[in-house]
Amino acid sequence: MPRRRFSIGSGLLGLILSVPSPALGAGWELLPPAPTARTEVAVAALEGKIYLMGGFGEEGISSRVDVYDTATGRWSEAAPLPDTLHHAAAAALDGFLYVVGGFNNALWSPVDTLYRYDPRTDTWTARAPMPTERGALAAAVVDGKLYAMGGAARKMFRLKNVAANEVYDPVTNRWSSRAPLPTPRDHFTLSAVGGKLYAIGGRIDVDYNRNLNVNERYDPETDRWQVRAPLPTPRSGITSQVLNGKIHVFGGESGQGTFAQNEAYDPLTNRWTTHPPMPHPCHGLGSAVVDGRIHLLTGGPRPGGGGSRLHQVYSE
Repeated sequence: MPRRRFSIGSGLLGLILSVPSPALGAGWELLPPAPTARTEVAVAALEGKIYLMGGFGEEGISSRVDVYDTATGRWSEAAPLPDTLHHAAAAALDGFLYVVGGFNNALWSPVDTLYRYDPRTDTWTARAPMPTERGALAAAVVDGKLYAMGGAARKMFRLKNVAANEVYDPVTNRWSSRAPLPTPRDHFTLSAVGGKLYAIGGRIDVDYNRNLNVNERYDPETDRWQVRAPLPTPRSGITSQVLNGKIHVFGGESGQGTFAQNEAYDPLTNRWTTHPPMPHPCHGLGSAVVDGRIHLLTGGPRPGGGGSRLHQVYSE
């Protein structure tokens, strides 16, 4: 399908955002906003472009894929996801984008799907499904393999956490199970540093009144977990990216409101530091890092829902 271009100047930000722009803290800037307001999205970067996928959109649950070109500062639209999805996870691997799991309707029905996007042909294809269907999971890549962890699945009439730690090999198109997540949870974040994976924060059974500060490290070589220093602010509905060797954890929600926190974990010292907060607190946002800049896209300004076109960028 042809891609539609959007040219949105930074001077329009104050008109587009639903809240006034505050004074920006050190290291923060606002860039051209996303074409539509969304939350609970999947985001990943590939070859200098950032892909914003699915989520709760202005017209309901979305299959829309918007693309931000960091070189030109413009948005375009790519081929939509094969299904409407919210609370899915995404990662880039070997020149492709992968979108895994999520919920595909307003009843929060978990799925086991894995979709691969080829930017050269602007097409999606279905790959081998996950062994465990789930949404609000987290995913990351280590040594050419995609790890999908945690999340929530339907148990009777409720969503309950799963401890699944499943790894996908794109060469064989097969999944295998590894040592389970020690603290089953959802709405957490997963980042890779130095060949290890760090599962941080989240909540119990999709309840943001039961937020966690858990930080657990997984070593794919030994298939073992280790507890590390806890997240200073317990929160869920968060996102994270690695900058200068540290894992920055942004945003989130609780029953009391949304978070603007920007707290960074150093795997070498096992310590956390506090950094300038987000200009706009939100949850259900997605993120990607390109050329030393962390792009935070969309997200809900209020607990439990809402959406925005926010495009907040942090650098040091």
